[in-house]
Amino acid sequence: MNVLVTGVGRYLGAHLAARLVDHPRVSRVIGIDTTPPTGALADLLGGRVDTVTSDLRGLIGAVTEGEVEAVAHMGVLSSSGRGGRSAMKEHNIIGTMQLLAACQAAPGLRKLVVRSSTAAYGASFRDPAVFTESTPPTLIPRGGFAKDVIEVEGYVRGFTRRRPDVTTTVLRLAPFVGPNADTTLTRYFALPVVPTVFGRDPRLQFIHVDDALEALVRSVVEDHKGTFNVAGPGVMVLSQAIRRAGRIGIPVMEPGMSAFAAFVKASGIGDFNLDQLDLFVHGRVVDITRLTEEFGFRPRSTQEAFDDFVQGRGLHRAGAFATLRPDAVSAAEAMIIDGIRAVRAATAGRPRREPAHD
Repeated sequence: MNVLVTGVGRYLGAHLAARLVDHPRVSRVIGIDTTPPTGALADLLGGRVDTVTSDLRGLIGAVTEGEVEAVAHMGVLSSSGRGGRSAMKEHNIIGTMQLLAACQAAPGLRKLVVRSSTAAYGASFRDPAVFTESTPPTLIPRGGFAKDVIEVEGYVRGFTRRRPDVTTTVLRLAPFVGPNADTTLTRYFALPVVPTVFGRDPRLQFIHVDDALEALVRSVVEDHKGTFNVAGPGVMVLSQAIRRAGRIGIPVMEPGMSAFAAFVKASGIGDFNLDQLDLFVHGRVVDITRLTEEFGFRPRSTQEAFDDFVQGRGLHRAGAFATLRPDAVSAAEAMIIDGIRAVRAATAGRPRREPAHD
């Protein structure tokens, strides 16, 4: 089987390509991205993957001229990065449209696997206790990534109607954790003091990055048509995750989290976007019954995945001492002050209520 993997310039795409090239059912792997893999990712691929660096137009030639039998679309950005929201949307939406157009024109294509996210369900006060694959979002998500994956899935459904002969699989992945996972979320839990929303302790689910890759590999080499939630069974509340990481939670009023998000982005920690802000207010839990029954595969639990992340990064050992550093204390103080200012600014323009008189 010849497989094309998009997004090989980033962690998930590169590691999927590396696993596929070693699989006995795969004869050739072509990797494509707008930027080539570098450093550890380039070493991982080691020349075994035919890497193509191209813009969106290069997708058509790579799919139609490369005798590709399966496509794994990992090239969906979860954060805007330096290019901003417009560049992220162009990459996610226009890039997916170009890819699907190429897939439709490829007569030899037999399989399409698309990386999506549980962010497609959004996060709001109207959410059900557990989302299944058939549950629509209760409110339209505010974040760009969630909006993008909803739109991407819509285009994929259209492709499925036009090419019913292609086995199309959509995997809605929960947030990644693991000793080697480096995301805005894992950097958040590695902070010496972790801001939380005052009065909120949301339920969370994670997926170990190795289990996510296992589900992706099985989707490529096996036939599993449809949409599947991919998450670790079980639930952790945010305060429990912070304690397991050996950190100290600092409650701030909800407007103060926006100031924290701006601080995170300016400091280079990552793009703490609206999807993640809403997640840490309302939480999200998904049902994985369909995954376990269809794939015959059960990921390690949310607790096990998070503990592996904590132990692999040595967070618990460093946590108690990290919180006592002067710079950590100063950062916590600044965060609290920013939150207070944000609340005052939000309430400054409200009309004052006069006391009621009988």
